[in-house]
This record gives sequence, structure tokens and C-alpha cells, in this order.
Amino acid sequence: MEASPAASAWSSVNSGIVLSLAAVLWTVVWNSLQSLQLHHLDAAAAKNDTDGDKKESPPSEEEEKDKEGSKVTLSGVLNFIDGLWSACGGERIIVFTTNHVEKLDPALIRRGRMDKHIEMSYCGFEAFKFLAKVYLGIDAHHLFDAVRALLRDVDMTPADVAENLTPKAAGDNADTCLAELVKELEKAKADKAQAKGKAAAAAAEEEVDGDDDEE
Repeated sequence: MEASPAASAWSSVNSGIVLSLAAVLWTVVWNSLQSLQLHHLDAAAAKNDTDGDKKESPPSEEEEKDKEGSKVTLSGVLNFIDGLWSACGGERIIVFTTNHVEKLDPALIRRGRMDKHIEMSYCGFEAFKFLAKVYLGIDAHHLFDAVRALLRDVDMTPADVAENLTPKAAGDNADTCLAELVKELEKAKADKAQAKGKAAAAAAEEEVDGDDDEE
């Protein structure tokens, strides 16, 4: 039996209300999380790594104010997520992203709460070929070998690769877009080599200064 037009309309309205409430609630939680100033947690973690044997110093006045102003707890976030899922009558997919999954509490990322974990790494050659097919409609090109070699040496995100593969003018085609990508990869490779050279020079200079101090 097919649903009546009125029932279908009401279902759509109800679904829209649930999604709107979810968006509002998530905005509130996100803004509250921003107020936690999570960089203090990173600094505290780094301090624990370097000063693990030292006696923990009392929190500063600024840290105490941050704690007092924080209204969101891990328990609150978990309750919000579980409540959001239970409030949705149909199937819903919620995507969470982070650059530091190792810093997240296991209760937040356990199976059953976050069922699928996907690592979005830097772009490899297979991912590049997929993007080239999507953006340029090609499966092979004489510049593919150059891209393959450069991607072995350079870390570039799929988003940056896609940006270079996107035609931006009427005259852009596979040749121009791939040439632009190769140019950006070569530039990134040169920057990486330059940064590595500066780091090696700085390390050598510090070693020389240390030897002079010992003498």
C-alpha cells in the first residue's frame, strides 16, 4: 500500500525538523568545544612527555579560568551523539573528522559508536588515476609516469591534486591540467629538499657549537 500524499509530506517535514535540530545541536556543541581551547591539552600532553618524572606544577590562573568556562565534557558529547542517533527514525550517516585520532578517547571512537574508520592519507598514484578519470575523463597520458615518480617523493593531499586537475578556463584540457599538476609537484619537491637542507645545516651548526663549548 502506497503512503498518502499527506503522510509523505508529513514524513518529509518531520525528517527536515530532525535534521534542523541536529544541525543546531551540533553547532552548539562545536562552538562549546572551540571554547575549550584544545591547544592547552596538546601543550599539557607535550609537557607530560618531556617532564614525566617531574612533579606536576599547580595550574595557572589562566588554566583555572579555562576549566571554569568549559561547559562541555566527554560524557556530554557522548550523550549528545547517542541521543542524535536515537532521535532519527531512518538511516543516518554521521561523519567525524580529526587530524589526531590518537588523542581521542577510546569511548568516542569505539565500534558501535563509530563503526567505520577511514584514514585519509596523502594522494597515491592509484588515487590520482581515479581523480584524473573523474576530472579529465582520461585513463592514460604521457605525463602519468612523471606524476607517479613525483608522488613517491612528495606528500600532496587528494584535495590539492583535484584542485590542479580541475579545468579553470575555457582552453584548459588534460594536457594543461596535468602540466600544472606536475609543476606544483616539482615545486613541492624543491621546497621539501630546501627545508631538509636547512634542517641539516642547522643540526650541523648546533653540533659545531656543542663541540666548541666542550673545548
